[in-house]
Amino acid sequence: MPVGPPELICGRHRTARQAVDSGPHRPAKAAGSKLEEEGRTRPVEATPGVGQTGALQAGGTTGAPAGPAGPAGPAGPWAPLAVPVYRALWIAVLVSNIGTWMQTVGAQWLLVDEPNASTLVALVQTASTLPVVALALPAGVLADSFDRRRLLLAVQGFQVAVGAVLTALTAAGQMRPALLLTLTFALGAGAAVTAPAYQALIPELVPRAQITSAAALGSISVNLARAVGPAVAGLLISHVGVAAVFGLNALTFAVFAAVLLGWRRAPDDPRDREPFAFALRAGGRYVRHSPVVRRLLLRVVLFVVPAMAVWALLPLVATRRLDMGASGYGVLLGALGVGAVGGAFLLPRARARLSANALVAGASCLYAAAMAVVVAGDVLPLVLLALLPAGAGWIGVLSTMNASLQLFLPGWVRARGLAVYQIVLFGGQAVGAFGWGLVAEHLGLRAAYLAAAAAMALGAASVLVWPLRETHGLDRSPAVFWPEPELAFEPAPDDGPVLVTRLYTIAEQDEEEFLLAMERVRRATQRTGAVRWQVYRDGADPRRFLEAYLVPSWGEHLRQHEGRLTGSDQAAEERAHALSDPPPVASHLFPAGHRPH
Repeated sequence: MPVGPPELICGRHRTARQAVDSGPHRPAKAAGSKLEEEGRTRPVEATPGVGQTGALQAGGTTGAPAGPAGPAGPAGPWAPLAVPVYRALWIAVLVSNIGTWMQTVGAQWLLVDEPNASTLVALVQTASTLPVVALALPAGVLADSFDRRRLLLAVQGFQVAVGAVLTALTAAGQMRPALLLTLTFALGAGAAVTAPAYQALIPELVPRAQITSAAALGSISVNLARAVGPAVAGLLISHVGVAAVFGLNALTFAVFAAVLLGWRRAPDDPRDREPFAFALRAGGRYVRHSPVVRRLLLRVVLFVVPAMAVWALLPLVATRRLDMGASGYGVLLGALGVGAVGGAFLLPRARARLSANALVAGASCLYAAAMAVVVAGDVLPLVLLALLPAGAGWIGVLSTMNASLQLFLPGWVRARGLAVYQIVLFGGQAVGAFGWGLVAEHLGLRAAYLAAAAAMALGAASVLVWPLRETHGLDRSPAVFWPEPELAFEPAPDDGPVLVTRLYTIAEQDEEEFLLAMERVRRATQRTGAVRWQVYRDGADPRRFLEAYLVPSWGEHLRQHEGRLTGSDQAAEERAHALSDPPPVASHLFPAGHRPH
């Protein structure tokens, strides 16, 4: 399909800077000073740092590059906890995670004696995770567009209110299965909005070299909560009742809110916000045109769907196979959590010796073997021993995926990319929990676990066919290297669509190399704003090639100029440009009906 309308106006002799400064919506600028490198100017990566008092001086834009300025410090597994604000937030999130696992145990325990308990118990996991599928991407847009601290505060207030209602109705004996699942869904909606905003904040708080350690600490937080939360919930259910569990969960949201209130973070510049609809489409477009992100998401699906058999059906293992009560179920979940925490300690050594693909395959095989052992007998010590490596395998795969994604995503789209990751992760959990619940209902608990173990083993073997893509050495820092366009008039940010063309002259012997290089240029251009892209050959002069792409608005194109591209995108583009003699010439064309301002 031809790119762009046939009738266009081409403007000249006006800079992008002049257009932006006079327009109502100024796109985000890349932070930092500039240096000369091989005849080019590139921004030095700089983001808010941590002052001597320990208060985070975090201002600027939500799209800041990863890591505070200054020395990176040690990159050990505990290094991020040396940052005071990160440490306070990590503890607050740990407390909130403990409450969430207490809530899950309490909700599942209310349903174990209901008719169709297998399906209802599994639906608790589904109700908790399904909201992410519907809300995570809009939440990522909000987190990339608005002040993340204020967004998190509002969400914690909502969750405190839902938790209070849940507690009061349970204490009054008015909690029915449908109502319980509805309120669980509401808490899941709050978690869906919280996750991308919180995770996108982490690269603002710790140096880039410590992001992998911070991701592992996030997994430790979740899995410590798995070890502590279910055990505490089991004790409270046995001695006080489920209402006390729900009440404590509501209190943990208040603790998180209190820490956020004490964090002094400079507000974001409202002029850096993208319109919601444009930002939503930009996030989906970035993922669609990023092979690295798509492959990461595929690996998450292949692991999470079979892995959910353990989490969703463990209450039935406790009650039907081991004849245990609420406290016993808490002990089983605690074993998974302890295994995950132990796995976090082993991960640095594993990463040093294994490739990411070998680590993912090995952890998946470990998890599959553990699932088979869990239903091999009815002996509690054997089940506990099997759950330990299952927890280690869980954290080994998911922390690897999460850290890889945080390191790869550029700052301007980080929350939206992480939101898509949350959609896939929790959507896979919801589908897996429901599916394995149905299998257990019709074929039995043992058959469900063994089928899940076989699916997990097949997923591990698929690394040979669909491996994670190599990203080592890619420069992910923002790069501002496009020359500012010269226009004869001043477009408004919402003017468009804009057809951008670049004319290349390529020698015959360089054609193949040029077209290969342009494939990488295509992906970068479409990731950062283009909705259509094509290279054309001149019929009158076969040495002339025209790159043409369509951008929805002038403001969207200016964002490409000023921070959306990365150092690796720059390298790919310069490779293509170096083959053109003379250098390529760019034009910016607007619809013919457009009237210059």
